[in-house]
This record gives sequence, structure tokens and C-alpha cells, in this order.
Amino acid sequence: MKGRHDATPLREPAPPTHSVGRAQPLIDGIEKVTGRARYTADLPFAGALVGRIGRSPVAHGVIRRIDAAAALALPGVRAVITGEDFAAPYGVIPIAQNEWPLARGKVRYRGEPLFAVAADDEASAAAALAAVRFEIDPLPALFDTEAARAPDAVQLHDDKPGNVERRVEQDFGDVEAGFAAADLVLEREYDCAEVSHGQIELNATVAEWNAETSQLTVHSVTQVPYYLHLTLARTLALPTEAIRVVKPFVGGGFGHRVEPLNFEMVTAALARAAGGTVKLQCTREDSFLTHRARPASRIRLKLGLKNSGEITAVDAEVVQRGGAYAGYGLVTILYAGALLHALYRVGAVRCRGWRVYTNLPPCGAMRGHGAVNVRFAFESLLDEMGQRLGLDPFALRRANLIAPPYRTLNDLQVNSYGLPQCLEAVELASGWKHRHGRLPKTGPVRRGLGMACSHYVSGSAKPVHWSGEPHAVIHLKLDFDGSITVLTGAADIGQGSSTLLAQVVAEVLLLPMARIRVVAADSALTPKDNGSYSSRVSFMVGNAALRAAQALKRVLVEAAARKLEAAADDIEWRGESCVVAGTDRGLHFAEVVRAALADTGTLTTQGTWSTPPQTQGGSFRGAAVGSTAGFSYAAQVVEVEVDEDTGSVRVLHCWTAHDCGRAINPLAVAGQVQGAVWMGIGQALSEENSYHEGLPLRANFLDYRMPTALDSPPIDVTLIESRDPLGPFGAKEASEGGIHSVPPALAAAVHDAVGLRVRALPITPDRLLEALVEKRREEQRERQREARRPSGQAPSGRPAFPATPRTEVR
Repeated sequence: MKGRHDATPLREPAPPTHSVGRAQPLIDGIEKVTGRARYTADLPFAGALVGRIGRSPVAHGVIRRIDAAAALALPGVRAVITGEDFAAPYGVIPIAQNEWPLARGKVRYRGEPLFAVAADDEASAAAALAAVRFEIDPLPALFDTEAARAPDAVQLHDDKPGNVERRVEQDFGDVEAGFAAADLVLEREYDCAEVSHGQIELNATVAEWNAETSQLTVHSVTQVPYYLHLTLARTLALPTEAIRVVKPFVGGGFGHRVEPLNFEMVTAALARAAGGTVKLQCTREDSFLTHRARPASRIRLKLGLKNSGEITAVDAEVVQRGGAYAGYGLVTILYAGALLHALYRVGAVRCRGWRVYTNLPPCGAMRGHGAVNVRFAFESLLDEMGQRLGLDPFALRRANLIAPPYRTLNDLQVNSYGLPQCLEAVELASGWKHRHGRLPKTGPVRRGLGMACSHYVSGSAKPVHWSGEPHAVIHLKLDFDGSITVLTGAADIGQGSSTLLAQVVAEVLLLPMARIRVVAADSALTPKDNGSYSSRVSFMVGNAALRAAQALKRVLVEAAARKLEAAADDIEWRGESCVVAGTDRGLHFAEVVRAALADTGTLTTQGTWSTPPQTQGGSFRGAAVGSTAGFSYAAQVVEVEVDEDTGSVRVLHCWTAHDCGRAINPLAVAGQVQGAVWMGIGQALSEENSYHEGLPLRANFLDYRMPTALDSPPIDVTLIESRDPLGPFGAKEASEGGIHSVPPALAAAVHDAVGLRVRALPITPDRLLEALVEKRREEQRERQREARRPSGQAPSGRPAFPATPRTEVR
């Protein structure tokens, strides 16, 4: 590494301190692996009524009649509700609330909830569903963005002409001048299929209605208990103080549950209508119909590069197929443009985006929200252009690195930047220099290496619902037993946030983890938190926990000082004990606790945190999306094996380096990075939602192909610690940034193996085989043209530099 002018020395991770930097098993891990953990569907509500949802059999139509009389006359049926039983539509974004928990007036996708029943048992509920009579007058249905944007297309929502939910027009710098200054300009189109989250736990909600007090308690699978609380109040016309939301264990989310979902409001309304407790458990098909995942996207991208690799201009057009309702749509399309920035220096950027309504299940947020598909296009085009310029992919990225602190063209603030070290790590670990383009070929089986980079936010700088309150709040409770309870509204959905918060508190107080317990996400007990989305918990809630622990430490030190008749500044805090500096006078922790509680009893301290103003973005329309207090960075190298006879692609190895700022829990961070890589492989190779006349064709885990353990390669993780100045102990995002670079790195590896530029996802065997056959045909035609060409005559119109065939995978 020495002697390389472009090398950035790899820094060793910071040594562990008391609890930060130590591999800590998740504090709820034993409960999960032993089966003791209770998820929503496991909750023991004896006598709870069974809730079921009746769904629309048509993709678009006017509801003429829903007649529940026959259903209500059946024995054991306690309630039937429709869209008329709700007070307002809902949506996670306050300015885009256009979906009813049960369809009202129209249905807009096949499988949309139309009515719901509550009954004594499953058989009675099924009979009630079959007994409800309804009439829907069909309307023309629009299943793709081209049809939806056609001039004569039927309008899905009265206030959205052209069926465009949100159009984005953003210009930063002089794009045309940037292209004029470039030595190479290329434009390509890319297509990415719609994909789903694939979380293991099925959706479920239990709602209890107390008729005497008009109080509602809801237990649900949500990632955002606070937003669910607001939505229940809105749709049921209830005062917020009449609602309690409890989040039990959650078996994964990945974005599926970052907005309130229809079945949650439906269960609550059924409980109120029936005057009791209702449990509603959804099927796997229901999850695919509820959807909310990554939208199908078409990207037209144009880049300008200098011979040095410097990016002079970017021009992007992004069209997302958003489905029937708004959801997170306007944020998703804004992320697609906002995160063209902050990974590399770029000379000028133009972005045009369209989020389009169609008669399909609504799309929403998914791991790497909004930016994964555009990053696939960007990194893929960089790779193609670098080859034309004769630049190694690593050298091309290094030509555009940022030096923090750095303000992007669209006013995003970069305070820490570990991408140089990420590049160095995967370049060395993969043996890139001596293996890229030189891997062996065995008959039809060819191997290749590809690389790409990515980044993501550490929490959204502005909350979805702006209230002026802190972005994160933590309460710490100290009581007579000497235990410390962390009270948080943050939702641990398997990412290990509760463990991280306990580690932060333990680090400040120098106490063992055994003294600390975490109570999370019960609105009657814990302070408000906006929820688990945009990788906000480690950064934002971690900072709040840090401050709460510092406040508690001050209280304890002052109590010790009083007891020891010393100045607080002279107290040397050691966690389980403390002493007066320079003496042998001291107290055990239990004695300090008794002294602290002597006059007050139970102690509670509070810590809050909000994103600093300088990181909240600019003043242009849509500037809040993409702004964050800290960006994570990642680099990937992927090795693949391609069988040219079958079109199958097998991932042999993945090397990934992730700049997480500071790894508070390296064990959990490495697991999160590996999970992101695994999900990226799924999107790249096999995962795809497809429909026939609006009917999902892969609404199960047999036909929707996620990678299994047999498909998963070794994933080597290197953690890079850039120590962000705003993060708790320097920490920042760890679970989303790594996914963006996996599809383009894998596509680049396919090109290295067989010479094909892949511009569509997923890279299924049938698509790749078709492209390989076309490549062979084109090579044969070229040989025939060469044979007919007079000796010494150069082929007309061909580039004056070596190039491999550029057959597209469509």
C-alpha cells in the first residue's frame, strides 16, 4: 500500500471501551431463539373475536352497494364494517392522505380491503365474508406507467391529473455546460422490477375496545407506533388520549411497517363496532396485497466524464410505478434525486421524476428507501464509461471522492466520509488488482468480479409529522433495586436498537449491562418516538440515550459528593463504585443509589436530541428529503459464476466495507451489513413482483424467489469507523447503505464474466440466456461483415477504442 499516491491507509477500528465497540449478543436474543418471545399473533387474548377482511375482486371500479344484512344475521357474527365506518382517509405523509382503511366510493386495486367482519370463530368469520353482498361497476384499469400517463387515461384520483402523484424538477449547477466540458457523454436506460420486503412475521393486530371508558388499546406489528397512534385518532375520530399503542416483538420490517397499514385501523374499528376485543391475522398473500415495498422504476441516465474520471454532469429521469395510493410515494421519488448527491463530487445535476398512480397495490418504503434503483443505474453507467476511458473502476471512484466537511450542490451536509477506506478495504480483500478480468473459464462457466459504491442517510433530518418536539426522547428510571430502566418509544424490529441503547447507557455510567433493562414502544409508558425508519434510531435515539445517561450520571455524582462531603468535580466515577480523587474514601454503587433516592425516591432523567439546523437541507421544494445528520458509506466487490449454457448466475463471494462511523456493537453491525448484502443479491438475481390484470402472480414464498441459505455466498465484512462528529460516540447508519451497491456490483461482475452490460433487474436465467444468444448472433453477424469488408478497411461508425459487445438485458 505504501508508495501508492491514491491509497488511503486503513485505520484499525477503535479499541473497545467499557461497552462501546464490544460484540454484544442482542438482549432479546435468548427469548427469540428459545421461542419465548411473543409476537402479536401469540398474544393470549382469551375470547377475542376473529377479524377477517373481504377484498375487491376487481382492480378498478365504483362501489355501488355493500349489503351486510345476511352476514349479520348469521350466528356468531358480531360486526361488519365498511369504508363508511371511518371518519377520514389516512396516509403517512400529512399532505398525501388519500387512502381509506376500507375502500370508500371506489376500489383502485385488486385485493383492496372492501369490508371486514368480526365473529366468534374462524368458521363464523368465513361464513360472514361469503354472505356479504356487493356490487362494483368496473372502470378501465391501468397497470403500467405508460398507460396511466396517456392523455386519454382514466383518472384514478380526482386531484391528480395525468395520474402523477408527484413530479420532481430539480436543477443544480449548469448541466449543459458540464456536458460540454466532458470528454465522454453516455446515456442509457435501466429497468428495475417491483420487489417486496419478505419479512417473516405475518401481519397481525389485536384491538381492545373498552365500551365503558371509550378507550382503545392496539397491539400491532408496527415499526412506527407514534404514527399509528396519530392515524387511529384520525380515522376513528378519537381523541389521542383515548388510544394506547403497544408494539410487541416484531419479526422484521424492512420498511413494510414504516407507515400505518389498513388492517390496523380495520381491527380497531371492528373492536369498537363489536364492543370488545378483536384479533386479525393476515395471510402471506395479504402481505403482498398490502405491499408498500420498492416500486418498479424506469431510469434514463446521462453522465458526463472527463478523461480523468471526474463527473462533470448528471441528467436523470426517473419514473416510478407507485400503485393505487400515495403512501410514502412523494418521499420515495424525492429520495431518488436527492441521493444522486453526497456519494461523489458532481459538477452539475438535473433530475426529473414522476411518481405515477396505477391500479396495483401501493408501493412504499423498503430498505435503502428511494435510492437503490437509481444507484444501480448510476454505478452501472459509471462502470461502462470507465471501461471506455480505460479507467479502473476503483480509480474512477477515487477521482470523485469528497473531502469532508462538504456541502453538496443540493445542500446536504457531509461531516464524515469513510468511502476512501471502504474502497481500499474491498480492493485488497478481493485481490482486485490481480484477479479482475483474469478469472479462469471452465467450458461454458465463466467467472467475473464487479464493484460499486453506495451511501445512505442516518435518519431523516426532518420528521414526517412536524410538531416542533424533539426528534428523539429517552427516559431513564433509577429505583431502589439499583437497576436502570431505559424507556423508549423506538421500535426494535430485529435490528438490535434496544441492545444499542443499553450499551450507550452502560458506557456513560460504566455499569454492567446486567443492571440495564429496556422497555420499548408502549405509548402509555414510554416517551414519544417517531419510529424505526430511515436508519434513524442509532443516530437520533442513541444521542438521546447518551444525554439521558449523562444527566443521570450527574445526579449520581452529586449524590455521592454530598455523602462523601466532597466537591462533585473531585468524584472519580468508576461505575460500580466511586472515590474522592486522591483518597481511599469511596462508595459502592448501591450506597450512591440510596443517597440519590434519599429525598426524592425513584429518579427519572431525560435526554432529547434533534437534528442540527445546518444538516436539515436547503430551502428549495423537496429539500427536506435526503437531508440528514450523517451519511454512511459502503463499497462492494462481488464475484460471480455465469453458466453461458443456462444463463444462471451464482454469487461466489462478496466483500463489503461499511463506514458505520463507530461500531457500538460490531456483532450487530456486521449482521446488519450482511443482511443488506443478502437482500441486494435477491433484488439483483431473482426477486420480482408480477401481475396479471392486477392479480399478483407470486404472492407466496414459493413463487416469490428470495435467496436461501444455499444461494447465499460468503460475505466478508470490514467495518470502517470514520467517527462522525454528531453521532453518539461517532456512530451512524449501518443497515441500509450497503444494499444499494450490491445490484450494480453484481451486474458489473456479470459483464466481467461474459461481456454483457446488464440494464434490467432481476438478472434471471431466462433473460440472461436470451441476451447471451443475441450476443452470439451479433458476434456472428460481425464476423460475416468483417469477412465481406475489403482488407485494411476500418469498420465504419465503430469507436476508436476497444469495446465489448453491449447487448442489453431487457
